[in-house]
Amino acid sequence: MTSDQIIIVGGGPAGLMAADRLSETFAVSLFEKENTIGKKLLLAGKGSFNITNNLPEAAFISRYSPPDFMQKALHAFNNNALQQWLSDMGIPTFVGTSGRVFPAKEIKAGDVLDRITTKLVKQGVRFYQGYKCTGFDADHGVIFDNRGQTVVRKGRFIIFALGGASWPVTGSDGKWLPWFESMGIATKPFEASNCGVNIRWPKSIVVPHAGKPLKNLSISTSDTTVKGEAIITDYGLEGNAIYPLVPSIRRLLNQATPANINLDLKPQNSLEELIDKTTGKIIPTKSYGRFFGLNTVQMAVIKAFTSKEQFLSAPDFVHRIKSLTIPVDSLRPVAEAISTIGGIPTDELNNDFSLKKYPWIFTIGEMVDWDAPTGGFLLQGCFAMGNYAAQSILQQAAIHQ
Repeated sequence: MTSDQIIIVGGGPAGLMAADRLSETFAVSLFEKENTIGKKLLLAGKGSFNITNNLPEAAFISRYSPPDFMQKALHAFNNNALQQWLSDMGIPTFVGTSGRVFPAKEIKAGDVLDRITTKLVKQGVRFYQGYKCTGFDADHGVIFDNRGQTVVRKGRFIIFALGGASWPVTGSDGKWLPWFESMGIATKPFEASNCGVNIRWPKSIVVPHAGKPLKNLSISTSDTTVKGEAIITDYGLEGNAIYPLVPSIRRLLNQATPANINLDLKPQNSLEELIDKTTGKIIPTKSYGRFFGLNTVQMAVIKAFTSKEQFLSAPDFVHRIKSLTIPVDSLRPVAEAISTIGGIPTDELNNDFSLKKYPWIFTIGEMVDWDAPTGGFLLQGCFAMGNYAAQSILQQAAIHQ
């Protein structure tokens, strides 16, 4: 059994940030079960690599649930601090039109990961890849399987950054829950977040329109309204106007309450404006699209969820344009989700993300039960948690010197 000062298990954003902060003071060993570090970071960067968001701090923190759980960490390492950290490594960033923050266009996710790992190696971080954690004990020991051989390492402090259960191809499979349960730590099942929704489309939607967007849309649930775009799929809807509604939809589904979404296909026009447009006019149904400025996809969706009588009445049809109710059957599977909730409940943790029962052990990143939308908030949250846990360890070490 080998003894370390700091053991970090998991080579994602949260673990890498903790390693960066701690390696300036401690000997840090980072263990990753995959053969490469940061697989989820690389996969996230295959599209537009949105690393944080430019919202003011109060508005930024309000996007997290529960906000009080993440507030101190996000205040200690906010979006400006993350951009400065990247800049110090030669990674400039820019703010997009939506407020999302990206690395400079010539810099890819692989470049960002390379610069982070190069920095850590220079600071003395020791990387152990292909080490699959299989549990831990109350004597500061962490148990690994390395190509069939059991390896036990002891650490003065241990940081678990194991990920959730989304995108299991990257190694985030959530199979670690039983280790914590066996040590008396409560866990919560993983549930999908930032994912598509399942809708029973008629064939008139799926066959001609799967893959097509519904643009300039406002979608709402009972307590949330989002403007943006949604993509019709063969199973339902995906897109940036859907993901922020998932917490509300999930809550309704878990309560066995009908989970409906309401589409406003003309958010730029009021109901009164559209009704006034029809006053004194006879509008053939075949002219609805041209008259109201609706494309074939919008018309098909309205028709699929409107009765014949409502469709034949222009005033009733206008009401459907402004408020079209569509029932959601379920969320897409956890493995398809961009992120998950569940894992370690927040009430199992101290304010610095250490376990109440084992205060030398910290759990950070997506393995903890917090939620945030896409748009840079997920990565920012993980980096901020890594920084905050590391700062707590540094403060504890300074007190006990």
